[in-house]
Amino acid sequence: MQHVFIIGSRGLPAQYGGFETFVAELVKNQQSNQIKYHVACLSDEESYHHFDYEGADCFTIKAPKLGPARVIAYDMMAIHYGLKMVQDQQMIRPIFYILGNTIGGIIKPFAKKIKQVGGHFFINPDGLEWRRAKWSRPVQAYLKHAEKAMTQSADLVIADNAGIETYLQKNYPWAKTTMIAYGTDLTASSLTGQEQQVRAFFDKWQTSEGQYYLILGRFVPENNYEISIREFMTSQTKRKLLIIANHDGNSYFQKLREATGFDQDERICFVGTVYDQDLLKYIRQQAFAYIHGHEVGGTNPGLLEALAHTNLNLVLGVDFNRQVALDTALYWEKEETSLSRLIDLVDGEVDHSILGQKAKDNIQANYTWAKIVSSYEELFLS
Repeated sequence: MQHVFIIGSRGLPAQYGGFETFVAELVKNQQSNQIKYHVACLSDEESYHHFDYEGADCFTIKAPKLGPARVIAYDMMAIHYGLKMVQDQQMIRPIFYILGNTIGGIIKPFAKKIKQVGGHFFINPDGLEWRRAKWSRPVQAYLKHAEKAMTQSADLVIADNAGIETYLQKNYPWAKTTMIAYGTDLTASSLTGQEQQVRAFFDKWQTSEGQYYLILGRFVPENNYEISIREFMTSQTKRKLLIIANHDGNSYFQKLREATGFDQDERICFVGTVYDQDLLKYIRQQAFAYIHGHEVGGTNPGLLEALAHTNLNLVLGVDFNRQVALDTALYWEKEETSLSRLIDLVDGEVDHSILGQKAKDNIQANYTWAKIVSSYEELFLS
């Protein structure tokens, strides 16, 4: 039996996106009976309580509340407990798969202990976390150092995007790397246009199917909300812009309003968060176009979801995004008028279904969870 410890996500069941969704899909779609997953789960109640989730052995870690440093303590405690499990149960050649670089500054002694018990140490760096604008310069410097230290200690670095793997190979030539993408769900929404929640949503925002552009994602500066909104306001479209993001109580929201004056443009609608996943799929499917401004990270889940469900995708042309969308999207740059001219160009055309089908074919071929899980299992068993 190949034992695989997964450390660095908040755990199961998944209550967030990103790593949590990845871990949930990895265990739910397990194909091999030769792998046993052990998943660390952050808890506010107790440590070392075990429970089963879709066949995975989940164990809780109650990490001390140390602000941003809590995640480092969480990873430390999880690795330490995992090593104890390895010794107590005499596991052979376990794999410790660490998600994220946060613990990188102090990883060396832990990596040494993993190797002392005959284990392998894999990491997934999760894009370029140190570039995120939310971090102060000292934190960015630490995260950059942590990224380097993780590559020095890991047996294998797993990137979820070809652009990230190229970055790693260029900056850390000593690292052994491989690329396994993130996955997404191609299943269409079960809702129809006559459903009550559908009509209530569109009535509230005074729009309808095909009459809006969509932005959906984490409400942070590096996702280029300011440029996207400013360019949309400059465009001539009469369609609305629906922005689905958790902006309540976010100081960035007020800064954005002052910088762009979006509240003076009746086309701009900050929707807030939509928790109904079936409704969210329907909103994606019925958007005239999706605008993707993310520029930090690897294979962004939101971009995969857009490519799987929206016909027309207007995507910021950074390498990470191009590696995913290929020729199934239209690209814009951060220069003034780039996005607004693209909006004006496509706005008069009604049918973008051919481009949408190419995007769906790309997702079906490369980004289904079945394919991703198969690739991971082949790696773990090799």
